Amino acid sequence: MLSRRAAVLGSPIEHSLSPTLHRAAYAALGLDGWQYDRFEVDEAALGDFVAQLGPEWAGLSLTMPLKEQALLLAHTCDPVALMTGAVNTLVAEDGGWHGYNTDVHGVGAALVDAGVGTSVSPTSALVLGSGATARSVLAALAGLGVVRVTFAVRKDARASTLAQANDHGIEARVVALADVDKVAHDFPLVISTLPHGAADAFAAEVLAGPPGRSPSGAIWMDVVYAVWPTRFGVAAEHAGARPVSGLEMLIHQAVRQVELMTGRRPPLDVVQQAGHAATATDGA
Repeated sequence: MLSRRAAVLGSPIEHSLSPTLHRAAYAALGLDGWQYDRFEVDEAALGDFVAQLGPEWAGLSLTMPLKEQALLLAHTCDPVALMTGAVNTLVAEDGGWHGYNTDVHGVGAALVDAGVGTSVSPTSALVLGSGATARSVLAALAGLGVVRVTFAVRKDARASTLAQANDHGIEARVVALADVDKVAHDFPLVISTLPHGAADAFAAEVLAGPPGRSPSGAIWMDVVYAVWPTRFGVAAEHAGARPVSGLEMLIHQAVRQVELMTGRRPPLDVVQQAGHAATATDGA
């Protein structure tokens, strides 16, 4: 009989690498009675899904498009989740669900690994998108000393995201996503928070231009990790920047999720090895 359960929810969900990462963490920690699965759940079904879970459930990971809806389901939330308006982790605590945002930790740790704060200390950044993931990126950037952020969006930037920038004391401006390739090379830090394929047009424009124009030590991060390198990642190299896969963000936030759900912190290197091996094998 299983002692504890956890899972990742989202739509679509078949591509999720979270089961691989969490199961590797459980094995490293010797948690033989733990099971981690994935379920296709959209926003309309989230409430009913969570309501029918039994006492064996320890936690849930939430991916697109559930992070804002999960905030409404949580009985309590940590300050980071409240600040960003996004919950990507629900943990069963005291008969209810406590909401966390581990994406902020994941973004920050991935950027530090890439050299932010050591080889480069950017004070400005370009962020593609302005949704829930962008708000997590914004919080991470604030913690890394960034004071100016330009959001590239298709139509209008989310008012909640701009308000959060103001709360952080960050100067925010907005440009059209269609024109962002003209300014991307000016930033030491570029982060795409767009869904898979949504940054392809931007990447195509960058690839059509002259190579190697970004500032020395520039870092471009794509939160997408499936089928790496993405066109954004290829464009980063063309621009003379260091590409960072969303896999690094996913790994760091998964380690934090496991710690929150089990009370034990898994070894980072084991989870990294599992993630890199899985993506090298099947691109998922």
